[in-house]
Amino acid sequence: MELKNPYWFSYPGYSEILVGYVDSTRNSNARENNPNITVLEYIHNQPGFKGQVAAFCSWDVFDYIINEQRAGFTVNSGMEKFEETYGSQKAKLLNELLFQVPVPWSSVRYDAFTYQYAFDFLQRHKPRLLYIAFDETDEYAHEGKYGQYLNAANALDGFIQNIWEWTQSDYRYKNKTTLIVTTDHGRGDDPIDYWRHHGSDVQGAEKVWLAVLGPDTPALGETKNMETLYSSQIAKTISTLLGVEYTNNKAVGNFIERMIHE
Repeated sequence: MELKNPYWFSYPGYSEILVGYVDSTRNSNARENNPNITVLEYIHNQPGFKGQVAAFCSWDVFDYIINEQRAGFTVNSGMEKFEETYGSQKAKLLNELLFQVPVPWSSVRYDAFTYQYAFDFLQRHKPRLLYIAFDETDEYAHEGKYGQYLNAANALDGFIQNIWEWTQSDYRYKNKTTLIVTTDHGRGDDPIDYWRHHGSDVQGAEKVWLAVLGPDTPALGETKNMETLYSSQIAKTISTLLGVEYTNNKAVGNFIERMIHE
């Protein structure tokens, strides 16, 4: 899988994933509201989905990528408490700990907080579409801390496993849930020392990957030597799995046909 956008860093990558096409004005990580409607917002506005969509993200720029002001659903990101009228005791404790645990980054919280906020919300509210964006692997890679990078990736594996196992234990989700895991950019591979960096000047940073687990997806394992897929196809694939026909102001990437049983 590859990016279609020519920038190969975070805001353009996430916008491509969530919108389904490349907007050349999304060419920085600036805190600017995305003028494009994401598939999350589109689905939230469809019958049967109002109040059934939420997003929890480690990086605070997601408030702008998703355009929280316009979106109309729960978007919680960065060093932001999660507050509800009838919030859980777990969320209240997380809100306290969020500012008691020192974080080395100004715009990012630890992924464990994002996971715990999201998992608590999932268990209590049972949304139909939940978007979670982690960040620690990128931070540690930029810092060249390979050990911490691996630890963070291993922790993410555990988060994903826990979410999957819980959905398969709950009758509302069992055999009706798909997990889609992907990334906003690659890190390049030539020379290998460039793994700390990404962007249009890093060869191979446009190469990304996609993992899918669910009842509607054939168990193909790792696929190779097939046609190139693009991150811009993910948005419509999400909507197709939910039975929604996703359109936008521009043509969006087609859904990934081999990801869905005929």
